[in-house]
Amino acid sequence: MTIISRLIGLGAALWLGAGVYANSDVLTAKHWLNWERAADARIAPDGDTILYTRSRVDAMKDRWAREIWAMDLDGGRHRFVTNGSGVQWSPSGDRIAYIAADSDGKPQIFVRYMDAEGSVSQITHSQVPPSILRWAPDGQSIAFRARVPADPIWDYGGEKLPKGADERGGATIVDDLHFRQDRVGLLKGYDHLFVVPADGGTAKQLTSGRWHTSARFSGIVTNSPFDWTPDSTHIVFDGNGPEGDVNEAELTSAIHKIHVETAEITTLTAQTGNWGGPVVSPDGKTVAYGGQLVTVNTYNQDEVRAVGIDGSNERVITDALPNGAGPMRFAANGRSLIFSLAAEGDINVMQLTLNGRLSAVTKGDHQFALTDMSDEGLMVGRLSTPGHDWDLAVAERDGDIRRLTNLNGDILDGVTLGSVEEIWYDSSENTRVQGWIITPPDFDESKTYPLAFFIHGGPHAMYGVNFRYVMQVFAAKGYVALYTNPRGSTGYGRDFANAIDNAYPGQRDFDDLMAGVDVVVNRGYIDTERMYVSGCSGGGVLTSWVVGNTDRFAAAASRCPVINWISFAGQADIAAWSFKRFHKPWWEDTETWLKHSPLMRAPHTVTPTLFITGDKDLRTPIAQAEEMFAALKMVGTPTRLVAMHGEYHGTSSIPSNMLRTIAMMDSWFRSYPATDSQDD
Repeated sequence: MTIISRLIGLGAALWLGAGVYANSDVLTAKHWLNWERAADARIAPDGDTILYTRSRVDAMKDRWAREIWAMDLDGGRHRFVTNGSGVQWSPSGDRIAYIAADSDGKPQIFVRYMDAEGSVSQITHSQVPPSILRWAPDGQSIAFRARVPADPIWDYGGEKLPKGADERGGATIVDDLHFRQDRVGLLKGYDHLFVVPADGGTAKQLTSGRWHTSARFSGIVTNSPFDWTPDSTHIVFDGNGPEGDVNEAELTSAIHKIHVETAEITTLTAQTGNWGGPVVSPDGKTVAYGGQLVTVNTYNQDEVRAVGIDGSNERVITDALPNGAGPMRFAANGRSLIFSLAAEGDINVMQLTLNGRLSAVTKGDHQFALTDMSDEGLMVGRLSTPGHDWDLAVAERDGDIRRLTNLNGDILDGVTLGSVEEIWYDSSENTRVQGWIITPPDFDESKTYPLAFFIHGGPHAMYGVNFRYVMQVFAAKGYVALYTNPRGSTGYGRDFANAIDNAYPGQRDFDDLMAGVDVVVNRGYIDTERMYVSGCSGGGVLTSWVVGNTDRFAAAASRCPVINWISFAGQADIAAWSFKRFHKPWWEDTETWLKHSPLMRAPHTVTPTLFITGDKDLRTPIAQAEEMFAALKMVGTPTRLVAMHGEYHGTSSIPSNMLRTIAMMDSWFRSYPATDSQDD
């Protein structure tokens, strides 16, 4: 097995060597209670000021709080502006619009003047909370999307209780395949477009009906961006309407435009696919968008496309991307598109000409996610590396990236992080796989350490070089942390991602994971009696699959897993994806569905396994973990089930649950192999 590895810088201080920091602090779970992150940066039209959303853990309320902050382009005058998020500059730069809670705690749109007075006006008083907003280019109005309640279409009649009776019953009627969504609950309405005067007034609803004005991924309403035409007469958006789904199991979306005055809708695209995120060229003649063609495979190649504003000349610009294009921007001259692209663990900014020539604007081992760009080409976004979490950053046209904030610098001051090393290794079928190793801050290669192996979800997702908080905490606790991108991961092209098609989980991803473990074990500093594996969502699937096919791990923590593909198809919010997990439905090919269900490996699982799932999870409902927990109880394998209170999909969106997740996993791991003084 060949291995290529390199160290990724965490800042100059870390290069001094682990021994220098023997007495300094290390990262702990408790540091999370003061953690901060930057997102959604927006640059003023004059290019001098940047606004961004600054999220911080509010430990006293056990939640994340979001605030809007401002900073001059040179990094000066870093200041709080207001509470809220989703901020957008007005075209003239004299005002900002954003979403914040009103006096009743309901989300509404506010407009603030950016002069010295800083007056603020609440311009919506709607019963339907706005979720995303965009200024009209003339600055006279603001468009937004909101979910409009809808009643079931079944009028079943029936008698009612007497007027004034204390009615205790009731019923929820479901008539859509996709009737629920993680972090939302029941979908009781449809997402539609509105427009409101920028100085306040009554919001006008532009679209209506039983369809969503945003792309849907397997039933999940994505709240994808929309764009105005330069003359402020039309809005271009994606959606599955206006006629609604013909077949809910065949989810597609198209690109549409709507006339703001007449509400007339024109569908611009004819090619069937999942298209989203349209942007209009500066001259108003071209609409660019991304997405995938409909295919039998669970992953298809991402494309960037274009169509005329009149629906003419629909065409493919490129279908050779290793991953999906991030939110796109037209360059000021309208001849190319600028967007972020995730590939091989990095995120960098790319430029794509309208004739299909792709080139890198930024380069390097970092993740720079573009969120806005000035007409002069100055790019703003958020930046993360192995040494710091998401900070505000700008990139010049020459690709030079400048980090503007150090939000967690006060926390990390004096804290020694584990060193991060990138590795490439060989797996079966001549496959090259990428991964990373984090060693403890006081690492001594002459000693042995327990291994904490982390598996990402998706499965079509990607680990990268951004800051990995949980893994750094485990490294600080004395583990060597390993994380890899097995086949099925994105960022390496269509064939790599589709290698697990109709066979997930299976031999290929298992081979890639075990080959990564072998790389670290062969270095001689891993205690092979203390190796542990964990993952959430798709990582929970693979964790359960791994321990069902090998006994090399001392313990496992399977978080929010899918255990039984057949029952999952009827339980999850992503119903269309669930029923198309394999090429044929389960009633036509039960053998394949069961063969790749971790539940069928329960009799072969001897590894003590902890299951953790949110009690509100609608993506991988807790019933999935319960099935495997019960099966392992029956076969006598040590196991434990945790329902994490208040959590949807994932186990750590609530700050205190993040602490619980880390502590539970560490405690479970340290219990195995069991000793006389430990209770399993």
